[in-house]
Amino acid sequence: MRRVVTGHDGSGRSIVVSDGPVPRSREFASLPGWVSRLPWATEPGEKATRAGEDPTPDITSLLPAPGGTRFIVLTFPPESAFADPAFDPAAFDREQRADSPGIAELIEPDGMHATPTVDYGIVLQGELVLELDDGHCTSLSAGDVVIQNGTRHAWRNRSDRPATMAFVLIGAEQGD
Repeated sequence: MRRVVTGHDGSGRSIVVSDGPVPRSREFASLPGWVSRLPWATEPGEKATRAGEDPTPDITSLLPAPGGTRFIVLTFPPESAFADPAFDPAAFDREQRADSPGIAELIEPDGMHATPTVDYGIVLQGELVLELDDGHCTSLSAGDVVIQNGTRHAWRNRSDRPATMAFVLIGAEQGD
């Protein structure tokens, strides 16, 4: 995945300050086909950087604080990968915790989780199912958009091909 970052030169003119791969990207060894990418992040109160300084290498939690943001792109292998006898759930959990601190700790064994965020999700490729805590499932395909309002949910790839989804997480205050 290519990431292009803009900023300004000393005269205030718009420029491309970075053009290359996403600096935080991981293809999981414990679950082939699972890929996590963090193209950009901001912290609460952060202003747009004039020179396009890259805050992503310093992010210690993928869960943004209220007012912070995270731009995450995930590729999900088919759900059948979890049933493969070679799949090691403990190894996957360790890799998740190393790659996605702040969020990984919230993921339950069945994949369900809730975050104190408003998430904008866009299916880029493939098909996914959004499962809510009452068991309701909504099928999604490329081009579909989901607005996730801090609800308990899981993502399921019930197809036989990888699916990729982009998320913008916006840290929010806990609601009632």
